[in-house]
Amino acid sequence: MGSVRWAFRCGSWTPGRSDWLFAARCIQREEKDRIGQFVFAKDAKSAMAGRLLLRRLVCEKMGIPWSEIRLERSPRGKPYLATPGKVSSESDLAWSFNLSHQGDYAVLAAEQGRQVGVDIMKTAMPGCSSVLEFFRIMTRQFTAHEWSAIQSAGSEHQQLAAFYRHWALKESFIKAIGTGLGFNLQRVEFHLPSEPLTQDQVLHQTKMHLDEEEEEDWVFEESLLDADHHVAVALGPADNTCPAPRPPSLLPPTTFTVLSFRELIDSASPLTDEDPTYWDSFKMKAEAPQRQKDTHTST
Repeated sequence: MGSVRWAFRCGSWTPGRSDWLFAARCIQREEKDRIGQFVFAKDAKSAMAGRLLLRRLVCEKMGIPWSEIRLERSPRGKPYLATPGKVSSESDLAWSFNLSHQGDYAVLAAEQGRQVGVDIMKTAMPGCSSVLEFFRIMTRQFTAHEWSAIQSAGSEHQQLAAFYRHWALKESFIKAIGTGLGFNLQRVEFHLPSEPLTQDQVLHQTKMHLDEEEEEDWVFEESLLDADHHVAVALGPADNTCPAPRPPSLLPPTTFTVLSFRELIDSASPLTDEDPTYWDSFKMKAEAPQRQKDTHTST
């Protein structure tokens, strides 16, 4: 079964005019227009990277030419492939894919024959409250067992890292099953292994309990892209007729590959004509934080 884990570092990506306009030409017009409506450049970059990651996956792994790829959105806003996929010579199992972007990265996880959900979280101090107050506000999102693990993690930063680790796990599961905001997060409880999470390593030992029963058909991959960015990938059976995922001990390494911009677009081909005003709009958004900084400095 095929497996893909890709990441792109949006935070340090500072596209020039030619790169931004070429990227915009390589996605569908309605997606280009949607990205153009973002107020902040960082959000536009994350969304652009996400569309390019998806199209790269479909082109390279499903064998559909870039110009023939048609991505649509479900009523919940989840992207799906409207173009019929070609049958693989290795397997006729359908691909499932999921995207997430937060902090400095956009990530994509894809799998054949399984449900997949991915979530990335950056460990950062809450902007509007203390850690204690932040935890108080979020109390109802975790079980007593999870809060015990979070609050016994050590320093404030370590507690925040444990908090975001649990949050990414919950979100990866919710995204895999396609349930929206109405899902009660206390129904799922995660039991973390004693082995510490480190960079350049994937942990598969985390266990999930759903409604107080351990779910043996689900596997969770956890990894660190860097010291501050935690990624969780949820893998579950695609339907009742599919076998459960293999035991963690039999799973191959599934570390994320961080792509450069050139790698991101190496299969891309333009779909629309160049629109110079699209660069002008993005440039104004990208320069806005510096203008605000200069204004504060001069007052």
